[in-house]
Formats: sequence, C-alpha cells, structure tokens
Amino acid sequence: MLKIIHGADFHLDSPFAGLAPERAAQRREEQRALLDRLSALARERQADLVLLAGDLLDSRRLFRETVQALSRSLGEIPCPVFIAPGNHDFYSPGSPWTGTEWPANVHIFTSGPERVDLPKLGCTLYGWAFTDSHRESGPLAGFRAEEEPERLKLAVLHGEVEGGGHYGPIRREEIAASGLDYLALGHIHRGSGLQREGDTFWAYPGCPEGRGFDELGDKGVLYVEAEPGHVTVQPVPLCRRRYHVIPVELGGEAEPLEAARSALPSSAGEDVVRLVFQGEAPAPDLARLERELSHLCYGLSLVDQTRLPRELWTRRGEDSLTGLFLQAMWERCQAEPDSQLCQLAARYGLAALENGEEVRCED
Repeated sequence: MLKIIHGADFHLDSPFAGLAPERAAQRREEQRALLDRLSALARERQADLVLLAGDLLDSRRLFRETVQALSRSLGEIPCPVFIAPGNHDFYSPGSPWTGTEWPANVHIFTSGPERVDLPKLGCTLYGWAFTDSHRESGPLAGFRAEEEPERLKLAVLHGEVEGGGHYGPIRREEIAASGLDYLALGHIHRGSGLQREGDTFWAYPGCPEGRGFDELGDKGVLYVEAEPGHVTVQPVPLCRRRYHVIPVELGGEAEPLEAARSALPSSAGEDVVRLVFQGEAPAPDLARLERELSHLCYGLSLVDQTRLPRELWTRRGEDSLTGLFLQAMWERCQAEPDSQLCQLAARYGLAALENGEEVRCED
C-alpha cells in the first residue's frame, strides 16, 4: 500500500487585493507557513510520495522569500516530490521552475506525458506540465498507461474534467481508458471526493487555503493510500483561516446587531466572514454594524439582501409621488420577483422621496 500526499492550487503570493496592504502581506506569510504544515504532514504520515498538481504559484512574479520557503519546505520532505505545473505557474524559460535550484528530492515535469519509474515503490508515475497559460488540447486524449499488472500506475496533472476547453480539458471516458490506478488532479478549488471512471480512481483535493468567498470552509490536501485496483482518500485540513458566508434573518423584533452577533460562530475570530442580511425588514445600517462587529473576526463583509416590509408596499395606493413610485416599483418587483436590484431601487427611491436616512449596501 503506497502512502501519498496529494495537493494542488496553493497559489502562493496571491495579491489579496481586497485586503489592506499589511493584511495582504500577513496572508502571504501565512501561505508560506502552509508549506511547513505540508512538510510536517508528509513526515507524520510517512508518505512515500508527494504529488502537487499545479498552480503552486499564483503567477510568475514572486517574492524571493516565497521561493526560498518553497524550496526549503519541499527539501525537508523525506520522500520524492513531483510537481506538475499548471496554468498559473506554467513551465517555460524564465519561470521560477527554471531559475531556481530545487532540492534533489523534487522533480518538476516540463511537458508530458513524461514517465518516471519508481521500482523501489513498485509504481510508475506519469506527469504533464502546462507550458503556457492556456491549453486547448486534452492531456489524456489518446493516452494509455503501459500494461504492468504488478505495478501501481499513477499520474499527476492540472486540468478540467468535462471542462470547456481552455485549461487542459479531460473527458471522463479518457480517464476510464487511461489504464491508471489513480489520477491526481489540480485546477478545481473545491475538493471532489474520490471519483471513479472504469478502473481508474481520481480526485481534486481543492485548494489548501481559501482566498475568497467562493472558497468556503475547511481546505487542505488529500492523504491517499493506493495499491493496484484499490484507492482510499482522506481530506486533511491545512488552512490557517476559513471563509464563511452566513445568512442573518431579520424581521419582526429582530435587532440587526444582536442577530448578527448570534449568527457569528465562536471560532470566527481567526476567520473571514460575510454576513448576508435577509428577510422583510428596514435596511440595516451596515456602516454601524461594521464598526460594532469587525473586531469579532479577522475579516468582515456585510451584504444587505433584505426586502421592504409588506406594510410599506400598502402605501402604493396613496395619492402622492411616493404612492406612484411604490406602485411602479411594485409592478416591477412582481415581474422580477427574484431581482435584488428591484428591492434596492425601491429602497433608494423611497429614502430619497421621503428625505429619509441613507440606505447603504455592499456588493
């Protein structure tokens, strides 16, 4: 039984453009610390192989400290490490992969398919590399591993299963025809769980650290145990911080500040949270809420998706400019019941007509 650590999509030195400069620098440093946790996991699990399926780097522009941290951490892993560059960190002259002296245990694929025999481990590994930021052709098109009944056949690459064609599209039938035991994939930032096509198992580990509200919850790598015809995977969280999107229901007697405090998990202090206010209620004062709540978590985003209370709509029958406006917006909202834009337009318009308090919203 071979023990494998499968990771992908670290995106080291991401810009974190939505954060203040000092927070962005802190997040990049936390990304580097992630490499030490990867190395520690490989030692703890006594891994035989580490497979890294692309986009370890967010771009070709790197801080020197990041390259040093990556080289040092990978060199501390007491087993072979194989890297299949992806669309963000593609292999080419002048890329970090060619301009750095990597430890002896690190192998970087330069094109593909490239075969590596590992007789001491009883396995054969195939790898591919992106050589540009896009790849229209499918890496597994026409590929089949050589018949070796007693050997475990593995592959590591960056690509899209049933993708649209720009990032190494992979068809499920190509996986089934590959003759592989396990296909270690990268590119999709959400973990797939263990999948199977024909006799071939495959998985995406997802990214090991969320960078936005499209990458929610625990993130990490996969611990894989594999032998010919049998594979198991276990997700292992490695992330320093988590992203959460939490709905906050308003209406009735619910006071926005208390409702928001009740909705925040006790563990939010180290995490990045988006609170989405919903329900029929007056628009919450997002600026005040941010002042009162921002100290409770590492990062806070507030979104107003509340709707005008039903009793306000009854005023559309008034013989006034407000009544005419509400009647027009009522008809528009009935025609587009799921449109948040209609609700926001009604709020802004009503506040302006009645010289009421400012209505704030955030994307």
